[in-house]
Amino acid sequence: MVQRARIAIAVIGLAALAACGDSTGAGGTATAPTLGASPVASVSASADPTPQVIEVSPVPPPTVAKTQRRVRIYSGPSDVPVPASPDRGQGSSVVQLRATDQADIGTYVADGQGRTLYRFDKDSARPPKATCAGDCAKTWPPLLISSPGRIYPDGVDPQLVGYVERADGTCQVTIGGWPVYRFAKDAAPGDIRGQGVGGTWFAVAPTGEKTKPLPEVVAVPTPTTR
Repeated sequence: MVQRARIAIAVIGLAALAACGDSTGAGGTATAPTLGASPVASVSASADPTPQVIEVSPVPPPTVAKTQRRVRIYSGPSDVPVPASPDRGQGSSVVQLRATDQADIGTYVADGQGRTLYRFDKDSARPPKATCAGDCAKTWPPLLISSPGRIYPDGVDPQLVGYVERADGTCQVTIGGWPVYRFAKDAAPGDIRGQGVGGTWFAVAPTGEKTKPLPEVVAVPTPTTR
């Protein structure tokens, strides 16, 4: 009976780990390893649930900046291919984040395909919590990361990047603690059609803050002729 109990506990632990890359079920809380003179190059496989960091020198970027069990957060851009279309299921195993400049709203974060990422005022960052689900998530698909997975932030402080477990057990990428989403009506890279929708949706800045609202368009009256 004791042996069976131990096996059952082990199975439950593995299921929790697979759900969000963290056996605690609360992603985004791990601290970064201390970086020495040599950059961190990779994470080795180990029987220990905590990834072991290997230091080598020299090594080209990107370098591992933070690890969270089975989700690894890197520093810098990556040439690792990402899916051609946004994932709407369990999430991609590779997520890229890119700081992007836009004249009207300032610097915001896009995904690897150039799609604008948004934050929702009704969510929370401390602690991270995603509240957009059901029909809301069809209009605003969450940016998901599968386990094991890798996140490559370019122009975003990797210490501000993490993930949170959603109610359905999937893992959503966070920036500054805020869960981030795409907008279904953004048809092409660079579109910001979701900016200011409902007064609660805004493109997310690299810090996790809201970007500034779009400038109001003032209608100029057409002169009349007599």
